[in-house]
Amino acid sequence: MKIDFHFHVKLSKKTDFSMEHFNEMLDEARDQGLQAITLTEHFNTRRFDEVYGTLDQMLPCNNHYYDRGGFKIFTGMEVDVAEGGHILVSGPKDRLLEIRALLENHTTADTFIGLKELFELCEPRGMMVIGGHPFRESNHLYHVAQDLLSRFDAFDLNGKDLHEIGIQENIALVLPLGTKLGIPVVAGSDAHQMFQVGCVYNELPGDYETVAELKAAIQSGACHRIISPNLHLQVRAAGAVKKLLKKKVEVDAM
Repeated sequence: MKIDFHFHVKLSKKTDFSMEHFNEMLDEARDQGLQAITLTEHFNTRRFDEVYGTLDQMLPCNNHYYDRGGFKIFTGMEVDVAEGGHILVSGPKDRLLEIRALLENHTTADTFIGLKELFELCEPRGMMVIGGHPFRESNHLYHVAQDLLSRFDAFDLNGKDLHEIGIQENIALVLPLGTKLGIPVVAGSDAHQMFQVGCVYNELPGDYETVAELKAAIQSGACHRIISPNLHLQVRAAGAVKKLLKKKVEVDAM
């Protein structure tokens, strides 16, 4: 299975969910050879409930993934924590939305939940918890106490960071952190716009029906990370187009 573990389906937090944009993103993922993604929209995005509410009306879901013509969309979200990091949480949809409801009073910078408390919500519910872009200067995790870092199921080798920090430079930060703590590292494009889709992804043997199965495969060492030779161009192009589209959305909303 070729899968991206960090994938957004909205252009930005401030825009509304659009099936047109969603379909563009997923069409591009399929064109890039992917067979699955984990949907990790920001938990405090504008009208978060509309994302899953709309998909429930448009696509069949077995509580683990939406099926879009054989393409699997595993359910998840990206959560801000008080320590400053971004956490990728995925698992069964009913448990995911239960956690999201419990975070309703923790959606602003002054109310973000602590990482320890987030683990305590996720672990009993069998969620996979990935530390997003651990060395991004604006939202890093490397400073967090090791007893908390060691509770992650994986760390995110992030497409945006590979571009901004440098491919070899970022690899030289994230992989040793994983090795030190015995935590696997998986690739996530962090795509909000179609041009960034496929800049990084993962290859795992076989097919998977649940996030629990994916987590077991990752922890067994079966996950192989792929970095596109066009990563820098893809991320630059996505950033430029995203700025233009956001301006258009803002003008249309006036």
